[in-house]
Formats: sequence, structure tokens, C-alpha cells
Amino acid sequence: MSDKPEVPGSEGPRAEEEIRLPVDEHIEEEVSASGKKVRAKGIYLLPNLITTGALFSGFYAIVAGMGGNFEAAAIAIFAAMILDGLDGRVARLTDTQSAFGVQYDSLSDMVSFGLAPALVVFSWGLGPLGKLGWAAAFLYAACAALRLARFNTQVDTVDKGVFIGLASPTAAAIVASMVWAGHDADVGTGLAIVAALVTVAAGMLMVSNFHYTSFKKLDFKGRVPFVMLLVIILVFSLVTIDPPRVLLVIAVIYTFSGPVMWAWKGVRERRKVRQLVEASSGDASSGDGDPKR
Repeated sequence: MSDKPEVPGSEGPRAEEEIRLPVDEHIEEEVSASGKKVRAKGIYLLPNLITTGALFSGFYAIVAGMGGNFEAAAIAIFAAMILDGLDGRVARLTDTQSAFGVQYDSLSDMVSFGLAPALVVFSWGLGPLGKLGWAAAFLYAACAALRLARFNTQVDTVDKGVFIGLASPTAAAIVASMVWAGHDADVGTGLAIVAALVTVAAGMLMVSNFHYTSFKKLDFKGRVPFVMLLVIILVFSLVTIDPPRVLLVIAVIYTFSGPVMWAWKGVRERRKVRQLVEASSGDASSGDGDPKR
């Protein structure tokens, strides 16, 4: 029996080795190719490096917005969107997905698409409204946090082809493109009210139950019709004409697709119910005149 006193909460030599490390080593359970759970040490570099780039872009947007450089702040948020779209796809293509990467990506999204747009739009145009301005900015940031928390808890139960509620990058695109389009405008009370309404609407749509296409089921490795490439080239050409306003229009169209599809689905369901009621009433009336009854 060893005379060495036991450290509370230690689990043998492995735990003592981890305690001695100046920086804690990350260890998590993963499912191996054979289907067995194994303890993996360390993190995957490539996808987490891209996530770090997205986090840096969001942080830079906050700093640029505080300094009054709103154009650079808006562009930085869009750069974070591009990097955020890459990290998950790179992880899936290279088979480097991990629980650590999922959580790190979520925290990065909170900074880049929650705090950054809220603080940038407040610095740009919500200041004249006083407490109402920072309340609108806080509402947006809080809704982004709720949206990300709900997404993390439903990721394994919801169809991956749809988003429930507006995705935080799209909400950030609406706010950022609005700031980008008016970065050199003299913001008065009227424009500040419009900015507050847009910010609040984007925040509330993130926690709504509207369904949006996620485009996650697109097969980038498969073949597509030739016309698809022409459409992509056309979109790129339109964006280069006036990036902030074209991106704002695209984001707004996508944002309205959720409520429009919800309304259209409701109209179709009511139409089906009315047809069933009419069909059943027609059968009942024809049955009343049956002489064999």
C-alpha cells in the first residue's frame, strides 16, 4: 500500500499527470470506426482554426464599430459568416467532427452573430434612441443566445434540411448589411427608429417557429445541372454591383421566405379542410335521396 496521500477527485496517474500540466489537455470520448467509444486526446486543428478565424472576425467587428469604422465592421461580420460556413463543412469532409468543435463553434457564433451585430448597430444608429436603443440591441443579442441554445438542444431531433427560426448568421447579415449600406449616413431619430425595428424583428425571428431551408443537404461533391453554375455566376455579378444593398435584399428575401411558406401552408391546409367538408356534405345530401334507404 502506498504511503502517498490521495488527491481528492483524482483517478490515478492519468489524473495526476493532467493536474501537473500548465495548460489543461482536452480529452473527450469519441466513437471509433469499430463502433467502440475511445478516449481521444487533443483537438482537430483545421476546423477549429477556421472557427477561430470566425471568432476573430466577430471580435474585430466589435472593435471597428466602437471606433466608428462601420464599413469594416460590417465586412468583418460577413467574413465571419463565410468562415462559419466553412468550418462545419471542412470538419465533415475531413472526418474531423468533435463535441469540442460543436461547442466552440456555438460560442464563436454568439460573438460573431450575436454580440457583434448588436454592438455595431448600436454604435452606428441606435444611440439617438437612448435606453430604447440599447434595449433593442440587447434584445437582439439575447434572442441570438436563445436561438443558439435551442439549436444545440434540438440538433439531433430536428430535420437537418430546415432551420426552426431564422439562423443567427442570416439575422446578422440583415443587421450588418443595413449598417454597411448606411455607414456614411447621418443617423437621425427617424433612421434610428427604422434600425431599431429591423434589429428587433431580426432578433424575434431567430426565436420564432418559422421553418427556413438550411441548404445543408446540398451535395457539393455531386453533379448539378449546368444552369446552376450560371445562376451562381449571376448572383456573384449582382453582388459586385452594390454589395451592401444586394446582400441586404438577398437576406430580406430569405428572411421573408419563412413567414410566406408558413402562410402558404396554412392556406393549403384550410383549402383541404374546406374540400373535405364540402365532399362530406355532398355525400350526405346524396344519401338522403336514396330510395333504398
